[in-house]
Amino acid sequence: MRIKCVFDTDCLPVAYNMMFVSLIKECLRKIDENYFNRLFYYQGKHNKKSKNYSFAVGLKNFELNDEVFKIKGSVIFTLSSPDLEFFMNFYNGLLRTDVFNYKGYTLKRKRIIHVKEKYITQQQAVFKTLSPICLKNIEGRFLDLEDERYNQEVAYLADVILKNFRGYGLKGEIHFEPINMAKVVVKLDRQLENGDYYKINAYRGIFKLTGDMEDLNLLYQLGLSFRRGQGFGMLEVV
Repeated sequence: MRIKCVFDTDCLPVAYNMMFVSLIKECLRKIDENYFNRLFYYQGKHNKKSKNYSFAVGLKNFELNDEVFKIKGSVIFTLSSPDLEFFMNFYNGLLRTDVFNYKGYTLKRKRIIHVKEKYITQQQAVFKTLSPICLKNIEGRFLDLEDERYNQEVAYLADVILKNFRGYGLKGEIHFEPINMAKVVVKLDRQLENGDYYKINAYRGIFKLTGDMEDLNLLYQLGLSFRRGQGFGMLEVV
């Protein structure tokens, strides 16, 4: 299940990911606060378990002015999830959210578009990133694409993502092959003690995945990255 929501706004912060995380939370809270708490909190602490969705934000006709995007067009928010409970709670909450405010910024909902998902019918698929992919190694450091362990970490992460959603991981081996990927640095809204933004090293572009067909279709719906719930790893089939 996949939707696009078109928003009108004059400006967005350069680190806008957490603004849309807050939008998702607000929509869920409006519909079912118990579900919201179950998803994001556990025994009074933040629930760090990966979420069953990914999202991307696209800006049309904008200028970057210091730390603010001046928007002359629209903002397009795209969300994907195979989790029916999550999707329906979010969608119904979005319908109730005509205007969303966040730290002095305002989004006005213009229209919602249901997107027909593609279906992968082979044991390989070419994807493009709608939001960038970030991977970490076992020491917690962001991985460069050239690292010999990159494919291994892709397989590990895919296994965890699928296991969290359906109760078991990969049905078969999976192989990642970059085709045209470029490194990007994403600023998050959380600032460090020196006043700088927390920065994520990630990659965007086109790549090929080879593996079980069911696995590939679910990863297309769920996304593939660390921090998917913060706007990373959303995919489109090329």
